[in-house]
Amino acid sequence: MGKTFLITGGAGFIGSAVVRELIKNSEHQVVNVDKLTYAGNLESLSTVANDSRYSFEKADISDSSAMKVIFEKYQPEIVMHLAAESHVDRSIDGPSEFIQTNIIGTYTLLEAARGYWDNLPSEKKSAFRFHHISTDEVYGDLHGTSDLFVETTAYAPSSPYSASKASSDHLVRAWHRTFGLPTLITNCSNNYGPYHFPEKLIPLMILNALGGKPLPVYGDGNQIRDWLFVEDHARALIHVAQNGAINDTYNIGGHNEQKNIDVVKLICELLEELASQHKPESVSSYSDLITFVKDRPGHDVRYAIDASKIEKELGWKPQETFETGLRKTVQWYLDNKNWWQRVLDGSYKLDEKSA
Repeated sequence: MGKTFLITGGAGFIGSAVVRELIKNSEHQVVNVDKLTYAGNLESLSTVANDSRYSFEKADISDSSAMKVIFEKYQPEIVMHLAAESHVDRSIDGPSEFIQTNIIGTYTLLEAARGYWDNLPSEKKSAFRFHHISTDEVYGDLHGTSDLFVETTAYAPSSPYSASKASSDHLVRAWHRTFGLPTLITNCSNNYGPYHFPEKLIPLMILNALGGKPLPVYGDGNQIRDWLFVEDHARALIHVAQNGAINDTYNIGGHNEQKNIDVVKLICELLEELASQHKPESVSSYSDLITFVKDRPGHDVRYAIDASKIEKELGWKPQETFETGLRKTVQWYLDNKNWWQRVLDGSYKLDEKSA
């Protein structure tokens, strides 16, 4: 028998992947709560929007009265909290929205969930879960060592974004410890894949290259990230929400450490293979567009996740390698110009940010 999942930020990149996975491959009911900021796009849910098991509520998680109404209306059994401001550059330019959404919003949602959970009958109370989705950036920087982030790694956030996510993680743990709310936390590595908003590294490089624009790479491009295909992540999140241990933390990674410059070069190679016919006349090779720019303030050198716990305890591991996932991603952007063209016609312009 299906459950009711309440997904915050379900119109965002990772959230929409979770919603699509739930609707396509389960019997569960899905309630998508999203404020529809610049990065929220309901077109990412066009394939499931008319399904009878899907509902959408436009609301801000910082609005306590709206959250109370939604909990009472839909009676969710599992909350998956993905709503967040997520781009490091934007947090440097304007930290306020990150504090408001990631900290105040999480607090407000926790209180709405607690008020709802407190009044459930005992059987439903014990089955309820609040799953908070976070990031590996809360752990800070591995400083070029060979170590990996594990679930017990001390927090050392570097940016306003990662500090706000670290704060939200602490709130979630405190609401379990103090009030008994059944919570779980996952911390993931860098996601990539279809429907990714084009301010992030991989879609930015793909679309800039197709437009014959510079491919801006911070510093020397030797920063290392662990990449996770978004559909693999969605499957992991749903698995943790249903099978993870209360008050536990699971790191989710793709076992795909890559230097930023190597990611950009691989994108250029794939575009040479898959999109040579789209290459602007002025460009002899997509790789000629690579441009090194001044590094961002406080830029972490390396993130890498040890995902052995979730594999050992819950049996999850990624289905995609970085090479197979990136090929699928590049092909998706080539096949879905209408989606990203409408995104670019909005508030975001590709050349505003480097990657």
